[in-house]
Amino acid sequence: MKIEGKRVVVCGAGGFIGGHLVKSLQARGVDTIRAVDVKPVEEWYQKADGVENLSLDLRDKHSCYLATEGIDAVFQLAADMGGMGFIENNRALCMLSVLTNTHMLMAARDQGVERFFYSSSACVYNGDKQKSPDVVALKEEDAYPALPEDGYGWEKLFSERMCRHFEEDFGLQCRVARFHNVYGPYGTWNGGREKAPAAICRKVIEAKHSGNHQIEIWGDGNQTRSFMYIDDCIKGIGALFQGEIHEPLNLGSSELVTINQLVDVVEECADIRLRRSYMVSAPKGVNGRNSDNTKIKEYLGWEPAIRLKDGIAKTYEWIERQMLVAAAK
Repeated sequence: MKIEGKRVVVCGAGGFIGGHLVKSLQARGVDTIRAVDVKPVEEWYQKADGVENLSLDLRDKHSCYLATEGIDAVFQLAADMGGMGFIENNRALCMLSVLTNTHMLMAARDQGVERFFYSSSACVYNGDKQKSPDVVALKEEDAYPALPEDGYGWEKLFSERMCRHFEEDFGLQCRVARFHNVYGPYGTWNGGREKAPAAICRKVIEAKHSGNHQIEIWGDGNQTRSFMYIDDCIKGIGALFQGEIHEPLNLGSSELVTINQLVDVVEECADIRLRRSYMVSAPKGVNGRNSDNTKIKEYLGWEPAIRLKDGIAKTYEWIERQMLVAAAK
């Protein structure tokens, strides 16, 4: 299915990935875009001109029908989520996103939507396979038998199954991507919902400009992750949406690093070395997680390839500008 010429709604358009996706769709020539987010429009991370921008709470069924009216394609990215500090302490809130996904699927089915993209997460994977920092990269089938991240991961896995059964029972074409730690400019970098790359950038910038050259790291720093730059994420969404892959697919970088190595990369951007202290009681998630990209390479002939040091350099520069502007007010 080609996206050009279709009438599209992006749910969660006021957020990090959604804002980038709207601008990407515009650049591809999609001229009928409805952008929806629960936040007031003036609080969106990015706002595109020439787009129908709506503030709607998609947990409400009626709002989902308004969002999908006259629409051909849905990109469902709306969710109550954040980094590990947020999802470990707000499990009920994360699970309530099931209302959004349920009502959006029902509205899409009833209003003749042709294709439905759902943004899932690597948090769906079985926790027993993520106990060691020396993790074996996670294949799509490793989501079962089910033992996902408590709260957020369970909701994501359940919503994946809903997509599957709405396709099987009602013919609604669904595409599902399991995002692995997306980062980049125009994302959350403070306030408690930020993820590790943005949080580390902020802490390093604070240390550099304050003269207090030390940093607190959650966990022991040896936990491993892969981090995908936003440009790769948007490219993958577009390719997966247009393809004929009817199963959930990993969308993540396979460049595995420890959190200590992530700090090394950010320190290099700042041209500084910091004293490190470790808060081992803080939320840190699983000990190891990486993306097995065998299937995405097989199906799409492509995988996320932007190197961490290149993506972090752009992210660091953007966050530093935001912090300096905020400090000057």
